[in-house]
Amino acid sequence: MPWMLNTFAHRVLGKSLFGAAMLACALWGAGSDAAIPAPSHAATELPAHWQGQPVRPLAMSAVEQRFAERFPGTIARLTDGRQIVVLRDVAVPTRMLHPAADCYRAIGYRIEGERLERTAEHADAPVQRCFTARKGDVQLRVCEQIEDAHGQRFADTSAWYWAAALGRSQGPWRAVTVTRALSAGST
Repeated sequence: MPWMLNTFAHRVLGKSLFGAAMLACALWGAGSDAAIPAPSHAATELPAHWQGQPVRPLAMSAVEQRFAERFPGTIARLTDGRQIVVLRDVAVPTRMLHPAADCYRAIGYRIEGERLERTAEHADAPVQRCFTARKGDVQLRVCEQIEDAHGQRFADTSAWYWAAALGRSQGPWRAVTVTRALSAGST
């Protein structure tokens, strides 16, 4: 086939076509940024009770605040005195809604015993992802799940992202992460 000859002219033509395709992709990608909404920091309604206990808001650390400023939704921290509940609300699919295990690893915790657990005793209860985070003498039990506007729940962040991105899950979505300290010797 003469069009596949390895000549200088064919190499220049091939590289020129490749360069034009890359330029077109770059221009298309730059134009698509306008469709991405700016981070929303609108107030969301926070629960006054969690699992039957009254809760109060907690301030975010400086690191959490910097993350929240870029997060395309809202983040709230609550406590009932025995556990911390982190609520992350988003209206669009985003990779910034990532697994809690990633956050704990990033701040030096070792993640152990990652597993799916039912949220209640009955067989058709929703599942959540739970793990133990350890750092020195600190042991934490962390469980999380994501719920969409129609009550569909996801224990896996990646499964949620693809369902949302492909239109199989409708927002807004709320990710709930519950953390409580474990006593020595418990898991």
